[in-house]
Amino acid sequence: MYGSKYLRFRSTSFSSPFNQKMTSLKSISLTFLVAIFAVLWACKHLIGFNPNSKYLKYFEDLGLTTSSISPILSLLFPYSINFNARHHKKKDNKAKKASICDDFPPGIPPPDTNTTSYFCVDRNGCCNFTLVQAAVDAVPALSQKRTVLWINTGIYYEKVIVPITKPNITFQGQGYLSTAISWNDTANSSHGTFYSGSVQVFGANFIAKNISFMNVAPIPKPGDFGAQAVAIRVSGDQSAFWGCGFFGAQDTLHDDKGRHYFKECYIQGSIDFIFGNARSFYENCQLVSMANPVAPGSKSISGALTAHGRVSNENTGYAFVNCFVGGSGRVLLGRAWRPFSRVVFINTTMTDIIAPEGWSDFNDPTRDQTIFYGEYNCSGAGANLTMRASYVQRLNDTQASPFLNVSFIDGNDWLQPINAN
Repeated sequence: MYGSKYLRFRSTSFSSPFNQKMTSLKSISLTFLVAIFAVLWACKHLIGFNPNSKYLKYFEDLGLTTSSISPILSLLFPYSINFNARHHKKKDNKAKKASICDDFPPGIPPPDTNTTSYFCVDRNGCCNFTLVQAAVDAVPALSQKRTVLWINTGIYYEKVIVPITKPNITFQGQGYLSTAISWNDTANSSHGTFYSGSVQVFGANFIAKNISFMNVAPIPKPGDFGAQAVAIRVSGDQSAFWGCGFFGAQDTLHDDKGRHYFKECYIQGSIDFIFGNARSFYENCQLVSMANPVAPGSKSISGALTAHGRVSNENTGYAFVNCFVGGSGRVLLGRAWRPFSRVVFINTTMTDIIAPEGWSDFNDPTRDQTIFYGEYNCSGAGANLTMRASYVQRLNDTQASPFLNVSFIDGNDWLQPINAN
């Protein structure tokens, strides 16, 4: 089930049963959240990360203490943080809250309209649902109305599936650093990479705003088998993601099929962390590699950003426009998972993590005549085209034109503004 993409960067078996105890899930989460914060800290100049944000509270929710993680936190945050500390103030019985829900935002969920229904998800039980999947299940099948799931701040430990019978659903989070859906399946535990996604979207016209999708399975070691771990699989047509985060290692974002739009998203991974056969437009996104560093002067490759899987001359592909590429490792912009793989980078800043050759034909020279890898007006140390592979297209204005805007995904026909639910 892994397919030819998994001939390299394999994983050794790690069993992660779906029904494992939550305490075990939380311990895995610590490992991965620390890795996430390490990358975020390294890239703080890009995202304006606030080390005092509400996101840090989830370390406390995972049952951590400063003594157990202080060596790590001291490296990440030059601040004095004590999650268990309490300010000693004179007791004020008048100010004492009667319920954890006292601070819940008023007017949530808003009243339904003729075109939109609103559901509310809060893990503390302050509104309709405590689980995202329960809210999805409550959406009427084949509804023509837009259903907005307002998801309150929190990490929701659950596996979520939006079936093909549930189109027109919106996940509205409260910020990608404060709202997340997280699970820890792997290719091993779910009987195939395609089924490992923490969230799997099959319904058309799906929208997500200001929320993160995470797979917190252990980060694969070199040579591991079956450790691919998808954060989200997007298989529905006409899907849009605004200000979202995607956190994983190998195979983070399964951009599977259909036309998709990603705006101002943060995408993290190590190997093939954006893969599939969709036709997708990525605008103003940050692609952050967490691949293993390589020794100075080494020509080895430790990761790849994309693995597009076009199998014929069909109209699919990935276009990255006005994006940023950074992080760690010595990585490729893309690998030809399938013979007609198509990916372009336009007006994108690339740091020196990009290997000079830039791309890989998956060690199959017969693909050089059919793959389409292009670059146009990119900048940064990793954008030097001098030593690029011979099959890489140095796009001119005319060749770049079809990929420059949302017309690449027929967005003028279906893509709505961010404030249109």
